[in-house]
Amino acid sequence: MKAVVLAGGKGARLAPYTKILPKPLMPIGDMPILEVLLRQMKVAGIDHVILTVGHLSELLRAFFQDGSQFGVDISYSYEKCPLGTAGPISLIDGLDETFLVTNGDVLTTLSLRELIGFHREQKAAATIAVHQRQTKIDLGVIQWNGNYEVKGYIEKPVYDYTVSMGVYVFEPKVLSYIPHGEYLDFPDLVKKLIAAGEKVVGYRFHGYWEDLGRPDDYERASRDFESMREQFLPGMECRG
Repeated sequence: MKAVVLAGGKGARLAPYTKILPKPLMPIGDMPILEVLLRQMKVAGIDHVILTVGHLSELLRAFFQDGSQFGVDISYSYEKCPLGTAGPISLIDGLDETFLVTNGDVLTTLSLRELIGFHREQKAAATIAVHQRQTKIDLGVIQWNGNYEVKGYIEKPVYDYTVSMGVYVFEPKVLSYIPHGEYLDFPDLVKKLIAAGEKVVGYRFHGYWEDLGRPDDYERASRDFESMREQFLPGMECRG
């Protein structure tokens, strides 16, 4: 099975680190975050990984090479201009069977094998791994109408919402909705699929998930990896 890892972004929210280091190479414990993902993919039965690269691509190529040291075959797809989150997939040939797509900066205990199995059971065109998040607003929230009338006042409310984990499973038919070489983000792709009547489902995951988007996220994920290493990489010893 093939997987596409989106590794071409500039990681602006993690600057200044990402000025000299692509975000998938940011260290988590004794390895880059992308290495953690690759090792999880191997366990899930994925044997070919395509890295979509752009920003500082030469560093990614130098470190990951052909993937043999991780037990997977790695190839590279280069985007000359930024194509969004979904657009880079249009440049990849050979995605003729069910395939996985993931951001290159996700730390999670999600079982990719179970996600893929769920997708196949659902007979969906696209499956999105989703996670429940909660945000507390530490202010009083005013509810009002267009006539300046206050209709409600909520003191420090807590909002629950479901978010994408940045991990997807797609059928090849999805490729027909991604224009070749044009900018497209995943939210727009999902809307196109839904509008066309394609089946899009969500796989609800309650375990650990962290997106390494901001410095505080990264620092928290680094600490969690050290204390939960066995849950992310079962059976793997630390590097000597």
